[in-house]
Amino acid sequence: MTLIKINAITVPEGAGAELARRFAARAGAVDGQDGFEGFELLEPTDGRNVWLVVTRWRDQSSFDA
Repeated sequence: MTLIKINAITVPEGAGAELARRFAARAGAVDGQDGFEGFELLEPTDGRNVWLVVTRWRDQSSFDA
């Protein structure tokens, strides 16, 4: 069963574009890890400054490795 991990990142006002750029530049950093299934960076649309980083893993042991 897929394991989902979500991290919340508080981003200073005006720094969202830089955060998105940095995450785009890291493409491939964990893609080769055994059990890694995917990644999403979610930008808030409700005026809050908390972005979510969502990663999907095959199972807990893949995440822990």
